Amino acid sequence: MSAPVTVLATPVASIGEHPLLILLLQLAFLMLLALVLGRLATYFKLPAVAGELAAGVLVGPSVLKPLVPSFSAWLLPQQPEQVHLLDAVGQLGVLLLVGVTGSEMNIGLVRKRGIIAGKVGITGLVVPLGLGVATGFLLPHSFVPAGTSQTTFAMFLGVATGVSAIPVIAKTLLDMKLLHRDIGQLILAACVVDDVAGWFLLSVVSAMATAGLTAGVVTTSIVWPVVVVLFAAVIGRPVVGGALRLAGRSESPAPTIATVVVLVMFSSAATQAVHLESIFGAFVCGVLIATSKGWDPRKLEPLRVVVLAFLAPLFFATAGLRMDLTALARPVVLVAALVVLVVAVIGKFVGAFLGAWLSRMNRWEALALGAGMNSRGVVEVIVAMTGLRLHVLDTKTYTIIVLVAIVTSLMAPPILRFAMTRVEETAQAKLLGRAAGPDAELPSPAAGGGVPAQGLDTVGAADQRGD
Repeated sequence: MSAPVTVLATPVASIGEHPLLILLLQLAFLMLLALVLGRLATYFKLPAVAGELAAGVLVGPSVLKPLVPSFSAWLLPQQPEQVHLLDAVGQLGVLLLVGVTGSEMNIGLVRKRGIIAGKVGITGLVVPLGLGVATGFLLPHSFVPAGTSQTTFAMFLGVATGVSAIPVIAKTLLDMKLLHRDIGQLILAACVVDDVAGWFLLSVVSAMATAGLTAGVVTTSIVWPVVVVLFAAVIGRPVVGGALRLAGRSESPAPTIATVVVLVMFSSAATQAVHLESIFGAFVCGVLIATSKGWDPRKLEPLRVVVLAFLAPLFFATAGLRMDLTALARPVVLVAALVVLVVAVIGKFVGAFLGAWLSRMNRWEALALGAGMNSRGVVEVIVAMTGLRLHVLDTKTYTIIVLVAIVTSLMAPPILRFAMTRVEETAQAKLLGRAAGPDAELPSPAAGGGVPAQGLDTVGAADQRGD
C-alpha cells in the first residue's frame, strides 16, 4: 500500500516588480509634493493640510491627467490592485492619525469648561448637521451615486458639514498665542464635544450606508456604537491602561509605540468587524489612551512625528488625488459647491452664536467660537474619503466637501484675529468702566488714555500664559 501523498499549498506570489516600482514612485512623488507644498502653505500662515491636498490635486485628474495624459496613466494606472496598494498605505496613515489625535484629547478640559462647552459644542454640531441634511435632500438626484438612497446621502452630507477639526484649530490657536487663553480653551473644549458626537454619527451613518436603510439596520447602527463605547469604558480602559503601564516600564519609547499601534489596529479591526467604520475604533482607542494613567505620554512623541510628518501628509495627498476640479466648470456643480459652502459656514456660526447666547457670552466671543469651530480641515477630509469609499459620495460631491474643508480652514485665522481684537477691546472697556465708576467717561485708547490691552477674555478668569 503506497504512502499518502502530501499536497503542498502553492505559495501566494509576492508583489510583482512593476507594481512595486509604481507604488514606490507614487509614494515618492506624493510625499515630495506634499512636503514642499505643505511647507509653502505654512510659510504663508495657512494650514499645512491645504498644501498637502494640493499635492494630490496636481498629480490627479485636475492637472497632470489633462496636461500629460500618457505619464499620468503610467504613474496612476487604474487597475484595482495598484490603486488598492496606495489606498492601504493611506488607510494605515489615517487610522494612526485619528488614534494619535484621540490620544491628545483633553477630556479634563471638557469637564473644566463643563456646561458652556457642552452647549456650544452641541449647538455647533446640531445646527449645521440639520442644515446639511436639508441641503442633501434639496440637491438634484444627479449628485447622489447610483445605488445610494437620497436619505443616506443627505445624512452623510449633514455629518460632513457638522464636524470640526481639532488638529487644525489647535495649530491655529497655538500660532496666534490663544491656546492657553480662556476663549482658546473654550473653543477646544467645544470642538472635543463636537468631534466625539461627530465620530459617533459618522459610524452610525456609515453602517446605514453599508447595510441599507431599514428599521432593523437603523436600530443596529445606533446600538452597536453604544455597545462599543460601553465595552471600551468597562473592559477596554483597564486593558489599555495596563498594556501602556507594562510597556512603559522600559526606558525606551519603542515598546510604548508598538503597544499603541497594536491597540489602535485591533480597535479599528473590531469596529470594522461589526460593520462600523474602522476610524471610529481608532478614535475610541485614542480616547482610552488619553484617559489612561501611570504612563509617560512623552514616549509617543516619535510616533507622533512619523504620523504627522509622513503618514498624514501622504493620506491627504492621496485624498487630493480623488478631487476633480474640472467638475466645477459645470455650472450646476459650481452652484452646488457654493450652496454647500454657505450652508456649512452659516450653520457653524449660527450654532456657535446660539450656544454662546445660551451661555450669556457677548457677540464677539460668539464670533470667535464660530470661527474656531468652522475650521473643518482634517476631519472633514477623512469623512469625505469615507463617503467616497462607501459610494455614498461620487467625485463631484467628494470634491465639493473637500473644498469646504479647505476654505473653512483658511477662513479661521483672519476671522478669529478680528473677533479677538473686539473681545479685548470690550474687556478693556468693561475694566475701565468698573475702575472709573458708572458716571466716568472712558478715555480713548487712540488718544493715549486707558490701560494697555491685556487680552482679557470675559469668559471666566483669564489665563495669560503665552506659547
